[in-house]
Amino acid sequence: MANLNAIAFFTRTRRPGRVGLTDLLSWAWLILGTLAVLVPVVWAGLSSLKPEAEITRFPPGFLPKTTREVVVAGYDKPLSLFRLDVNGETKDMAMIRRIGLKAQLVDPQNPGPPVSANVRDLAPVQRLTIATQNYSDPLTRFDFLTFLKNSVFVTVVATLLTLIINAMAAFALSKYRFRGDKAIFVLIISTLMIPLTVVMVPAYLVIVGVGLVDNLWGVIVPTLATPTGVFLLRQYMLTIPDELIEAARVDAASEFRIFWRIILPLSAPALAVLAIFSVLWRWNDFLWPLIVLSSRENFTLQVGLNAFQGEFSVQWHYILAMTFLSLAPVTAVFLFLQKFITTGIAGTGMK
Repeated sequence: MANLNAIAFFTRTRRPGRVGLTDLLSWAWLILGTLAVLVPVVWAGLSSLKPEAEITRFPPGFLPKTTREVVVAGYDKPLSLFRLDVNGETKDMAMIRRIGLKAQLVDPQNPGPPVSANVRDLAPVQRLTIATQNYSDPLTRFDFLTFLKNSVFVTVVATLLTLIINAMAAFALSKYRFRGDKAIFVLIISTLMIPLTVVMVPAYLVIVGVGLVDNLWGVIVPTLATPTGVFLLRQYMLTIPDELIEAARVDAASEFRIFWRIILPLSAPALAVLAIFSVLWRWNDFLWPLIVLSSRENFTLQVGLNAFQGEFSVQWHYILAMTFLSLAPVTAVFLFLQKFITTGIAGTGMK
């Protein structure tokens, strides 16, 4: 039944039984959009399984492959195999050395005098290879687990505090009437128009003044209150009937109890949407942790990945593998909370 419903959903048309131009354009737009998002992710995932030399090969290959090597008598190290047309016969030759566009090759079956050939006439003999060391090396030889632990700490703590602080501000602005409440709300929303670069230097000076430089709390504290979160939660809380609050006050419930036991549970869809946004913001944040943190043991994941980029070389195989691995927690959070996205966003515009 689920498969039939899915097929009916993807094949439905604007007019039942008829396929029009609008349907064709919609399908084309959805297919192209899906490919535009999916292909780079798949390419990065497959590239993270390639050996280091294959990532920089031109033209690039889609599947993780590597050039086959063979042991040739008289040579200390294994030699790479290339396919070459010799006297009208295609043979697999082992490359001894390469100088510019010229390569010296030898027959691995019958080693003899080297044969000179143009590298443009050579085709590498490749085989499917999965470089698992791209994932295992950072986990064992580098500080990836430390970076991951710091990112999880910053993301979880900042998200929880963001939900509580923004929910308290939204509750006050949506359910209390006091002089200047509209002006305060407009002031909070107006901060969305202030670029991050304008407040970054003052925020850093405050962090220096309170002694939170090179501290994970220095990354967490300045990003707790967000105007987006206040707006999202306030608009949703406006849809909660005031009669529920009045009834709780009649039953002698305190304001905090009303907030904790009534408002927060009813605002779960909006809180889930804000939680997804907060996780994405904190997990992918790079610039602010780069400014605040200086010790390697305090680096978050995104700053730690930058450590794989040296002065003269970039370890793309490690960067791709760890970047693809870092997508797993965010994807898991999104899949767990995705059912609340539509409900939460739709609910913010009901009033």
